Amino acid sequence: MIHMIGQALFGLLVGVVAKLLVPGRDPGGLIVTALIGMVGGWLGGRIGRMLGWYDEGHPAGFGMSIVGAMVLLLIYRLVA
Repeated sequence: MIHMIGQALFGLLVGVVAKLLVPGRDPGGLIVTALIGMVGGWLGGRIGRMLGWYDEGHPAGFGMSIVGAMVLLLIYRLVA
């Protein structure tokens, strides 16, 4: 249970930083920001593994999580 709360808080932090770094109007509220951060962390890990920066099973770092969230935020803006 505590792990899930930690993941949500980490996702919120990543989502907020990504929203601050990407200029423009931000869609969604607090929950959408946390979801963008959590999925962005997963996407950042996938990108890092494709580039050979991370081994299989290792999570993405904070910076790569933000990059993934920024990519996801740009895609979300194009769709919404």
